[in-house]
Amino acid sequence: MASTSESGHHKNVANFEDLISFCVGYGATYNPSKNSLKIPQLQTQLSSVKINLTSVTNTAVAFNNATNARKAAFLGLEKLSTRLVNALDSTNASDALVKDAKTVNNKMQGARGKLTKADAGKNAKAIDPNAPVVETPKTISNSQRSYDSIIEHFSKMIAILSTEPSYVPNENDLKIATLNTQLTNLKNTNTGVANAFTTWSNSRIARNASLYNPANGVCATAKEVKGYVKSVFGATSPQYKQISGIEFKIIK
Repeated sequence: MASTSESGHHKNVANFEDLISFCVGYGATYNPSKNSLKIPQLQTQLSSVKINLTSVTNTAVAFNNATNARKAAFLGLEKLSTRLVNALDSTNASDALVKDAKTVNNKMQGARGKLTKADAGKNAKAIDPNAPVVETPKTISNSQRSYDSIIEHFSKMIAILSTEPSYVPNENDLKIATLNTQLTNLKNTNTGVANAFTTWSNSRIARNASLYNPANGVCATAKEVKGYVKSVFGATSPQYKQISGIEFKIIK
């Protein structure tokens, strides 16, 4: 059996499974009157918290995948934006219109710089579903705003280009239709990250509640089970000694 000094959500669940195993081993002597402490209910609680643990892992992977998809979609936009300005400048567009496009391009480059900063450090790494999250939500929020800004600037760039009749590039990636398709993809991947983060965050809330709710979480139930075994077999009994050292840590 693993050391009870180990910490972590998974360790709490593993210890809860050990606790239940001991209770099953006590046979008919383990017969609490409280329904939530009976073996079937304990096993149901164990199954439920295992599902929640798996959900956190799966939604963390989905969030990482969505983040990677968004990064790929936004890759190279600053260079494309500059090409669009140069393409517009080679048409019959007025100086004022080209100036407007350059202003938007400058904002695009600036937003991209902020995006690089927001993505630096912890947020550049894949999310560990089992690690406590402290700064990630704030970092993600900042990053989300940067992506929102890029979408806004790119949309304005397309609008400017669309007003110039002589803007009819032969290059497929510079055509208005292609740019609009790209804009839609940018919006979709950005929304995908927001939705994936929400799902992951909610799964963590559910996991933490199932483990650490002071009324009916795994740690609270384990404490009650220990108390019941102590009352039945005695504080110095070998049965109580079997389970008294099984550790359950509240992880915030």
